[in-house]
Amino acid sequence: MDLPGPDGDNSIAREPLWYAYGAGDAAPEAPAWTWVPQPPPDTHVPPPSPRGDGPRTTLPLGTHDRLAALPYPGPGPGGAVGPHGRVSAHTPGDTAGSPASAAAHRPDGPAAGPHGRTPAPRPDGPASGPPAGPPAVVPLAEPVEVRLGRALVTAFGPQRREPENPYNDHRPYASPRCLFPVHAFVDGGADQPWRLLEPDRHALTGTPEGPAGNIVLTGRYTSVPAAYQWFRGSLVALELGFTLRALSLGLELFDVPARLRLPGPDAHALLPALGLDDPWAWSLPLVVEVDAETDAEAAGAGVGGDTEPPPPPALPLPPALPPHASPLPTDPPGRLTRTDPALAELIRVNRGQTYGSPPVPLTTAVPVGLGPSETAPDWAELLWRRHSGRMPRALHGMTGRRRAVPAEALDSAARWLSVPPPGAELASAFDLLTVTAAVRGVEGSTDGVHRLRDGTAHLVRAAPDVPALLEERYGYGVSPVNGCGIRHAPLTVFLSVRVRELFERLGTPGWGAVQHAAGWAAHGLCLSAAASGLFARPVRAFQEIPTQRVLGLDPDEMIVLSVVVGVPQDTGGALLDLRL
Repeated sequence: MDLPGPDGDNSIAREPLWYAYGAGDAAPEAPAWTWVPQPPPDTHVPPPSPRGDGPRTTLPLGTHDRLAALPYPGPGPGGAVGPHGRVSAHTPGDTAGSPASAAAHRPDGPAAGPHGRTPAPRPDGPASGPPAGPPAVVPLAEPVEVRLGRALVTAFGPQRREPENPYNDHRPYASPRCLFPVHAFVDGGADQPWRLLEPDRHALTGTPEGPAGNIVLTGRYTSVPAAYQWFRGSLVALELGFTLRALSLGLELFDVPARLRLPGPDAHALLPALGLDDPWAWSLPLVVEVDAETDAEAAGAGVGGDTEPPPPPALPLPPALPPHASPLPTDPPGRLTRTDPALAELIRVNRGQTYGSPPVPLTTAVPVGLGPSETAPDWAELLWRRHSGRMPRALHGMTGRRRAVPAEALDSAARWLSVPPPGAELASAFDLLTVTAAVRGVEGSTDGVHRLRDGTAHLVRAAPDVPALLEERYGYGVSPVNGCGIRHAPLTVFLSVRVRELFERLGTPGWGAVQHAAGWAAHGLCLSAAASGLFARPVRAFQEIPTQRVLGLDPDEMIVLSVVVGVPQDTGGALLDLRL
C-alpha cells in the first residue's frame, strides 16, 4: 500500500487506494489526478450557505441556562426524575447518574441504557446496561417542539469566538478549519419546504405548518478545499459521525425520542427536496426521525407501553422523475470529470453508500459509570470547554504542557470510546475499529502503546519514547508558524480498521459506515477530554506507514482518524461567549 513519488504515504493520497483495496484490488494504483497541483487550502473560499428565502423562526432562548442546570454526569434536578419530568434510568442512590429520561421503548427490547435510551446491539453479544427505573407519570415541562429546538442548539449552536484563532466560530463539535460542511435541515410539516438550521443566526428558515417529524444531516463536499481531493468525502463522512453523536446527545438531554434512518436506495431523491441549488455536491443524508407521538403518549400515559410507536411523518420528496430522466439532479455535472475528477469520483462512491435496514431508535450517547468532573460540573460547561488546542497570535496547530494527568483521564476516554453508534451497520463497523492509544504520563498506567477495548486500556508495549516518535511522523511539526504538542500529549488515540475485512462484512457501504462510526467515537473522546480538563484535536496528518510500525499495526490496517489529547496551555487570548 505504499505510494510512489514525492507524496510517499500521504494519507490524503492513500485514501482512494484504501477504498480500491477494500473492494478487492490487490495492487491499487494511484489515480492520475493524485499529483495534480492544487491551490493552497488557505486560498479556498467556501460556497455561500444555502440560506432559504422568506421569514425565519428564532430557536428557543435560554438553552445555555437549561444545560447549566444539568449536572455532569449526574441526574437532573429532582434526583431520579430527569430535567424535563421523565424518569431517569438510575435510582437516586446510583452513582453513575443520568441527566435524561427513560423514554418509551419496545416492550421486547433490551434494558435501558444510562440515559434511558436502548443500548445499540453489539455483534459480539447482548448490550449491557443498568435496568430502567420504574415507570412514572410526570408532566413534561416544555412541549416537544421547544425541546427539539433546544436539542438543535445544544448540538450545533456556536459556543465562542476566539479572535486570535485563524479559524472561527467554534461549535460543540470539532470541524476541520471550522468549515462545518455538514448542515441540518428540519421538515416544515404539512408539505411545507424544508427548513435550514442556521446556527449562526440561532434560527430555522421558514415558517412551520406543523410539528417537525424529521431532521436531515448532509454534508457539502465543495465546502472543503479542493487541495484535499478525494479526502473531502472522508472529511464529510467523519463529520456526519460527529454531528450524529452531538445531535443524539442534545435529543437525549432534552428528552426527545427519535430514530435514525441510514440512507436507503432512494436516499438521493431527498437532496433536491431540500431546496439546494447544487444537490449533486451533497452527501446522501442521514435522517433522524423525531417521535413526537411517542413523546406525547409518554407524557399522558407514563413511560413504556405495550404498543409499537406510530411511524413519523413521511419524508417530503420532490415529484418523481420520469423513467428516462437522466442525469439525475444528484449526479455530478459532466464538466466535473475534467475540472475536478477527484470530486466526481468521491461523489460516485458516496452514491453507493446505501443500506437496507429500517429506522432504529437512537441509542445513548453517554457511557455508564462516569465519575464527576473537576472542571465541568454541568453540561453547559462541558460543551464550552471542548476545544482542539490553541495557539497564540493567530498561529496554527496546537500547543500543550508536559504534565502528568490523573488515571481518570484514560478511564473516561476508554468509557466514551466504548459506546457504539445506533443501527446494526454502524455498530458493526464500530466493532471492527481497533482503538490504539499512545500513553504518556497517566497516573497508574505504563507509558507506551495500549489497546482500548470494552471500556478499559490494555498495555501492548511499554515504550516511553512513542509520543516523540509520533511527533516526528506528524505532517505539521513545530515551525515559526505552527505548534505541535504531540510529544507532550498524555494520550494520542488512533482508530484503525482492516478495510478488506470491513468490506467483506458490510460491502462497499462499509466505507461510509466506518467513517461515521469513527466520527461518533472521536466526538465522544473530545467530550471526555473536556471533562478531564484537556483538549482533543482530531487529525489525519500522521504519515501512515511509519505510524503503523510505531503502534504495532499491520500494513493492511487503515488509520481512519486520530485524536491528540493534551494538556492545554493558556495563550492569554480572549474567548467571546456566543451562547444563547
